Amino acid sequence: MLSSLARFLPRRADYDLSAFRSDLMAGVTVAVVALPLALGFGITSGAGAAAGLYTAMAAGILAAVFGGSNLQVSGPTGAMTVVLLPLVSQYGVAALAPVGILAGLFLLVFAIVRIGRFIRYIPYPVITGFTIGIAVIIFLQQLPGFLGAPAGEGEQVVVASWQTLRAFADAPGLATPMLGMLTVGVMIVWGRSERLRAFPASMAALLAATGLSLLPVFDAVARIPAIPTGLPLPTLPSLAGLEATDLVRAALVIAVLAALESLLSAVVADGMTIDERHDPDRELFGQGIANLGSAVIGGIPATAALARTAVNVRSGARTRLAAIIHGLIIAAIMVALAPLASRIPLVALAAILMVVAARMVEVVEFREIVRATKSDAATMLLTLGVTVAFDLILAIEVGLIVAGALFVTRMSQLFQVDPTVLGGDEPPVHENRVAADAEREVRRDDLVVFRIEGPIFFGAADRFFEELLRVDHHIRIVVLRLRRVPVMDVTGAAALRALVDRLTRRGIVVMMSGVQDQPRSVLERTGILAQVTRQGDHLFDDTDQAIAHARQHLANHDHTHPARAADQSSDATTP
Repeated sequence: MLSSLARFLPRRADYDLSAFRSDLMAGVTVAVVALPLALGFGITSGAGAAAGLYTAMAAGILAAVFGGSNLQVSGPTGAMTVVLLPLVSQYGVAALAPVGILAGLFLLVFAIVRIGRFIRYIPYPVITGFTIGIAVIIFLQQLPGFLGAPAGEGEQVVVASWQTLRAFADAPGLATPMLGMLTVGVMIVWGRSERLRAFPASMAALLAATGLSLLPVFDAVARIPAIPTGLPLPTLPSLAGLEATDLVRAALVIAVLAALESLLSAVVADGMTIDERHDPDRELFGQGIANLGSAVIGGIPATAALARTAVNVRSGARTRLAAIIHGLIIAAIMVALAPLASRIPLVALAAILMVVAARMVEVVEFREIVRATKSDAATMLLTLGVTVAFDLILAIEVGLIVAGALFVTRMSQLFQVDPTVLGGDEPPVHENRVAADAEREVRRDDLVVFRIEGPIFFGAADRFFEELLRVDHHIRIVVLRLRRVPVMDVTGAAALRALVDRLTRRGIVVMMSGVQDQPRSVLERTGILAQVTRQGDHLFDDTDQAIAHARQHLANHDHTHPARAADQSSDATTP
């Protein structure tokens, strides 16, 4: 047990002090980028700006130390706030600590049972629809702060946003949205300038908006509540007033979302480098530790942040020390500059998060999926719609179900049964020649050879059954060429057995050739192979052998039934 857990622990190879200068510069840059995002996501979650900073500090350090990626940066994210806001509105901020601890424990279990490898099976349209849906929700969540209007009621973000827009229309105020537009303008202009791009646009916009907000015209603009000075102390969570069922469900949703977002971010980080490869199970372990640490000091559930990770890589980070430095700088800011945060206008954070949400939408990827196939486009749009209209986990579930159904449909369409099997480049030339020479005789000797291509599974079993039952009533032997059947499941095996039973009752002998390893294994384990091949007598390595055996079988049968042989001879000479 201890040896299996040792693979999750930090090791000397995680660090390279020769890269300290690069990691230091990257850590400082990421901290500057993370500061306004941590404040904004903390407020959006309902827990407050201080909770966002606590999370950036604790999760940033712990996930870097224990995680499975050298370049990943963790902290509060927009996707997580989408889940947390309804929880806080129902149970209050006190619910975040126990839910965060339980989510952390779930992530540790995910790591131990090695669930991280399955992230690769989530289809690209599902991931894209999910990401765009999250971006839409984050954008809509910022409307109250951007417009200076009351937030709408209810958990449904579209309905709440509509209520916010109506409230603003009834009592419009220009100062708050004007400052928000100026913040957006600074971010856009700053990001387009090559000379200014070295300093993060989000931090530049935050400083500019805070300075402008000191003008008399912006006196009424809402600002961040005071942030406690100093570092938080660990506290035990209270379970008072929490329903166990809701607690477990919320924690499981958070754990799944944290796993999904962290592993996707790690994959992207690997793609931005040459030699980096993350350990998915260790990454889940690190995220579990990070969520436990964040919860006990008053933070919110965390996950890896794709934007901050990308900044970390582009800033020259070489090891996980960069993410650790980022967390330490956030802690230093809380100790030294916390009183100044009360001057930051809320609209500035809302505007920054709106721009971040807009940049989450990859227009090129969206167009590629829409133009690719109708089914992929439908999967993406359905996932997007469910994400916005309902919740994130339901969106993933629906997207996977639809993608799975489409995959089964596509795989079943690859399945083919061809009775004119005697051409093509497989099997070898000598087999084709034997088959070609025998083609006319095959037809007259009541022998038909079927070439079967594609997987025989539950999606194609019915077609397999129907196609081969269409053989003419005078056919006496059917040879099934299975060399091009790579996969068979138990449904396909059962269909094969039913087919042989039906043909046998019609007096037709069934032989098989070229059965690959996986189908053979399934047929052997289920006992079907011995049954349908008469203990192997009708199983052949290639079609040459099967045709030769079939012709001999027909000759022997005709020899013992001269009347049938005479009938066939008569049929052959009849014009």
